[in-house]
Parts: sequence; structure tokens; C-alpha cells
Amino acid sequence: MNPLSVLRDSFYFFRGHLASIISLCLPLVILEAFTTQVLYRQLGEQASPAYGMLISLVFYPLYSAALILYLDTRSNGQDVPKRDLFARAVQLWPPLALMIMISSLLIMAGLALLVFPGIWIMINLVFAEYLLVLRGLPVVQSMRESARMTTGHFLRIMICVLGVLAPIWLIDGLLLMAFPEPAPAVELALNSLSGFLQLFSTVVLYRLFMLLESNAS
Repeated sequence: MNPLSVLRDSFYFFRGHLASIISLCLPLVILEAFTTQVLYRQLGEQASPAYGMLISLVFYPLYSAALILYLDTRSNGQDVPKRDLFARAVQLWPPLALMIMISSLLIMAGLALLVFPGIWIMINLVFAEYLLVLRGLPVVQSMRESARMTTGHFLRIMICVLGVLAPIWLIDGLLLMAFPEPAPAVELALNSLSGFLQLFSTVVLYRLFMLLESNAS
């Protein structure tokens, strides 16, 4: 399992299916960014980041589950209508939102203690969403099975995650320098772009998930 091969194959898939991923996920990503922007403008700059997390908890499980289902169906040669993907994503929203909330709290607790425990928890839980969405495992079992799957692969998974996030952080930093005080429309566009680009990590982690699962069988 070469991290560079995983990143390359994921990039080719993401690029080849870009139009479908845009139509599937971007409307909800924009709606999430817009809702967050409006809320913080109403509450002021001193508003707690927890509000943004709550908004993300509403939207992210929907487009994340829809994208995971899309990746799985396309990888298996199926062409499932987007409305069916979203219908299934809505059904999965309660357990997935609960799991994401628990995972986020665990990661933040780890980061608050020391940075490495938070990173360790994050890597151990990277496959929990896929196990819940694709294999139908309950919340706690998905988290436990994810930790089991990642055992012995920490460094390779970390390289893949950083290979996705580092360029996005660089782009975000460059855009922040280019637009230090963006107009509301520009701010919405930048936040939506950043949120959409982060979906590439879902593609990369799906590829890793399938490789590790096939090697284990």
C-alpha cells in the first residue's frame, strides 16, 4: 500500500468524476458555508466556534454519506441516481451525526491534552464513517473496527492525510493573503471552495479503506 499510489489513483478518480461530485456535494457545501457565515455575522466575531461545529454537524453527514455511497457504487460499476444516494444519506444521518460528534469531541480532547493524542485518535477513527455507511455497523462498533483496521498502518495513513490537507492549507493561506478582508460573496466562495476541496480526503480514505479491507480478507 504505497501512499503515493493511493494519492495518485484517488486524484485520477476525483478528476474523472469531478462533475458528478460537484453536482452531488457542492450545493450542500455552499449551503453549509452560507449558513455558517450568516450565523457568525449575526452573533459577532466573538461567537463560539461550537456554533460552526453544530452547523457542520447538520450538513456534513449528508454530503459525506452521499459521497461515500457514490464512491462505492461507481467503484462497483453501478450508476445509482443521486436522489437515491441522498435518500440513503438521510436515513444514515442520525447515527452518522452522532458518531461524528463523538469522534470530534474525542479528537478535541486529545488535542487539548497534547497534540499527538488528538492526531492518534483522528487516525484511528478515519474509517469509522465508511464502516457505518457501507457495512451498516453501529456507531461504537464502527469506531472500534476502524481502530483495528488502522493498527500497523498509522504512518502510511498519516502520509495520505497530510498529502491531502497540506496543499489545501497552502491554498487557504494564499487565498487569505490575497483576500485579507473579503466581501461577503467572496468569503462565501472561498469557504465553499475550501470545504469542497476537503472532500478529496474522503476519496483518498475510501481508497485506503478498500485496500486494507481487501488485504484483510
